[in-house]
Amino acid sequence: MSPTTHKIPAWQHASKKTRGRRRRLRPAALASAAVGLALTLSGCAQVDTTAPSSARAAVAHGAPARLGSVDCREAKCIALTFDAGPSENSARLLDILKQKKVSATFFLLGKNHIEKYPDLVKRMAAEGHEVASHTWDHKILTRISDAQIREELTRPDDAIERLIGHKPTLMRPPQGRTDADVHRICKELGLAEVLWSVTAKDYMTNDSRLITERVLDQASRDGIILLHDIYPGTVPAVPGIIDALKARGYVFVTVPQLLAPGKAVPGKVYRP
Repeated sequence: MSPTTHKIPAWQHASKKTRGRRRRLRPAALASAAVGLALTLSGCAQVDTTAPSSARAAVAHGAPARLGSVDCREAKCIALTFDAGPSENSARLLDILKQKKVSATFFLLGKNHIEKYPDLVKRMAAEGHEVASHTWDHKILTRISDAQIREELTRPDDAIERLIGHKPTLMRPPQGRTDADVHRICKELGLAEVLWSVTAKDYMTNDSRLITERVLDQASRDGIILLHDIYPGTVPAVPGIIDALKARGYVFVTVPQLLAPGKAVPGKVYRP
């Protein structure tokens, strides 16, 4: 196996027999649904993923960094990402990120989130954060039909475009569950999939100290940190996470900045 290919656990890929089943996960039920979802990054490989370093290396030698002044080929970059917002906690989170001069990537839910907090979506974009999709209603994409997958992806894209003037180019599949059908439809819709390398399992605890420790224990160069600003313990942990990682020499970037001068390719899956 080449160094640019990673293994995704076999449990993440649904069989054709499960394609027709429906499952609705509402945001309020994310905690129970998320138990045990953390990527273990082991097991039999069925889908290739691309590392940020590989995305950067695929670009012609000497190409300038495309986004901002940070060049992650040289800097010790890490991406802070938040799933399942916006929520009542997001305004405080944006205040913290602004104060700390940190840009993040927000994978937003549509129903009860984008719909409920449109001004926060606009603020995220206006303050330099990357606005991306986490589907409309958090349905597990590997368990629904192709038509339902398209609906889960197009509805938040359209809602985001109405608010910030352009559609997202990145999405994160609920629970990280994806397969060849999801890749194909994402390619059709101009979306790349983004997984993660660091999870605090903040859906299982409101202990901000523990959330901070888990992130710091797993952090590494080119890492993608998964947090959820919908849970009460998460946002209070963010200042300590940022300060500690900055002290270790990390530079916080959005996912597109992490890949630059490479660019996320629709239909591809990215994970450190």
